[in-house]
Amino acid sequence: MQINEGHNKSCSADSFSQWSQWQLLDSLLPTGGFAHSLGLEAAVQTHLVSDSNDLKTYVIHILENTGSLLLPFVYSASMLPNLENWHKLDKILDATLTNEVGRKASISQGSALMRVASSVFSEAPSLKTMRDASLGLGTVSFHHAPVFGLVCGALGFDSASSQRAYMFITIRDVISAATRLNLIGPLGAALLQHQVASIAEVILEKWMNRAAEEACQTMPLLDTVQGCHGYLFSRLFSS
Repeated sequence: MQINEGHNKSCSADSFSQWSQWQLLDSLLPTGGFAHSLGLEAAVQTHLVSDSNDLKTYVIHILENTGSLLLPFVYSASMLPNLENWHKLDKILDATLTNEVGRKASISQGSALMRVASSVFSEAPSLKTMRDASLGLGTVSFHHAPVFGLVCGALGFDSASSQRAYMFITIRDVISAATRLNLIGPLGAALLQHQVASIAEVILEKWMNRAAEEACQTMPLLDTVQGCHGYLFSRLFSS
């Protein structure tokens, strides 16, 4: 009976952890991700994306760039979710992002995620401690990828799941933006997300488990187009 009680307690803890992990990926979590189109709005207005075929290509290119540039920061933060490592990764990414629109979007979403996570996920008190210790420094930008990896590590994600989760929210956000830009309908969006999932897994396996020092830009055209977002005459999204 003692063995069974211990097993039940372990199962209960694992089950509760899964609820928190699922909530982190829920679109209802107010992290501001849906205020950004990952450059898609600018791509539409510059006619880089004009139909569903272009959209699928764009999503794949976004995933490739996310894998090469941002996954290393998610991985490194999730593997060692402590204050010193997070601050180091935040500074490296801040120096790496040269696109000012993308840089501001990363800071905005990362700051929101850290604020929400430190308030909601009370089972990981280290998140609130690290946020409180960082707010007054003035040297921490709160970039999204390292914060996401930090939260994943604190919530018990393994490294592979942390990186796969980041790819998932990237797909979710860009396809959501496409729906609101009337590039695709809700049913078509769901179908596209399902079709792209297998491609995302291949890209994930290509770029996963790399150190932050190996981060690189593989799709510079997308970075350039996103940088034009601030010059659009009318816009729905912040980036």
